[in-house]
Amino acid sequence: MSFYAAVRTALTTQDGPALGTLFNPRSPTHAQSFAYSSNHAAILSTVRSELLPARSASGLPSKAMDTLIDAVAALWEVVYELERGALEPAPGYWARAYRQQRELMALVVRGFGSAGWPCWCLPVLYEGCRALTELAVAADAEEAEGRAKEAGRALGRQKAEKAENLEEAARQLNRAFTLCLSDRAPLEESRKWGTYYIVNLLFKTYFKLNAITLSKNVLRALKAVSTDMPALSLFPKSHIVTFKYYVGVISFLDEDYVAAEESLTTALRLSPRASPNQELILTYLIPAHLMTTHQLPSQSTFAAHPRLAPLFAPIAAAIRAGNLLAFERALAAHEDTFVRRRIYLTLERARDICLRNLFRRVFVLGGRKTRISVEEFRRAMGFSLAGKEGGTRKEVEPEEVECLLAGMVYKGLMKGYISREKGMVVLSGSNAFPGTGL
Repeated sequence: MSFYAAVRTALTTQDGPALGTLFNPRSPTHAQSFAYSSNHAAILSTVRSELLPARSASGLPSKAMDTLIDAVAALWEVVYELERGALEPAPGYWARAYRQQRELMALVVRGFGSAGWPCWCLPVLYEGCRALTELAVAADAEEAEGRAKEAGRALGRQKAEKAENLEEAARQLNRAFTLCLSDRAPLEESRKWGTYYIVNLLFKTYFKLNAITLSKNVLRALKAVSTDMPALSLFPKSHIVTFKYYVGVISFLDEDYVAAEESLTTALRLSPRASPNQELILTYLIPAHLMTTHQLPSQSTFAAHPRLAPLFAPIAAAIRAGNLLAFERALAAHEDTFVRRRIYLTLERARDICLRNLFRRVFVLGGRKTRISVEEFRRAMGFSLAGKEGGTRKEVEPEEVECLLAGMVYKGLMKGYISREKGMVVLSGSNAFPGTGL
């Protein structure tokens, strides 16, 4: 089936997903034949002659159909740039394709705004926004590479460059978000059903731009109209999972680990088992759960998601054993990955739990006496920091140990007090180490 025949079929059957797929400028199924179906001078008349026969069957008003024809002609410009760039690569072709996609998006927004496109056409908006961000990223990378070559700099410094195209794309996405959110049509005909798809694209874009604080503006806008929105549970599951994931990560970065765990747990429950999405969710859920409950991930979690094991299993083993040296080595081994995923500082805080477990071992090995000298804790820390390979324990200042012990008590990881005059730690007779059964 030719591209135009597929568009006509989608229009006459009001098949929104099929129509949206056809608006993917990088689709291998139709892009090449579509790209060579006309030329710059004749494309508008070609599209008009091909699609006008479907006007009456589609049920689209005249103005809506005219805008759709303009949009398909604009799509041809994008596809043509991509096809020509693939055959004869030339500097700037990603940027040219992005600019054409930007023009297409303006027509799509107009189609849903003043031209009256029905809500079953929402997949066209989805595809237009998704393609816009992808082409913006490619254009930014292309321009950064060009600047690096001109200045004689290493390509490794490209990340320092501003992503101007992606920033502009984010503004376009914001317009699409407003278009969906502000629709006053009855819910069964409303553009509000596209809200969370656009919101998720906005979140993804803001995270790429390292402008995560802007995501909070989106959440505030959603909260302001929450009474007018359909319940989140009524949206497609894929929209819910992605939304809950990003809300959970935003809460995680705000150090609201309780809210983060709640959102991420919902995302994990709704996502397909053993999928890459689950691994991504668990990357943040494991540290959040560790902060809220001090519980370590189980071996069954690592068995179900083996790619997470190299990251978290050594940390979990070190915490479980109270081995400070092993904990620091496990954290350092994947420091770049933890920093890139923005979980390093949270995992570093788990050192308190590792230290708690070390002090708990001192308590158990000492016969569970409620009075333990600070010196015993100091020696245990020295050996733990030296590790099995070191042979010689490292000296830790008594004042530092007292400070750490006081911190354990303050944070609720240990129940008791320090008697500085006698150099003793007096532990509670019951539940001295809350959450551990001791």
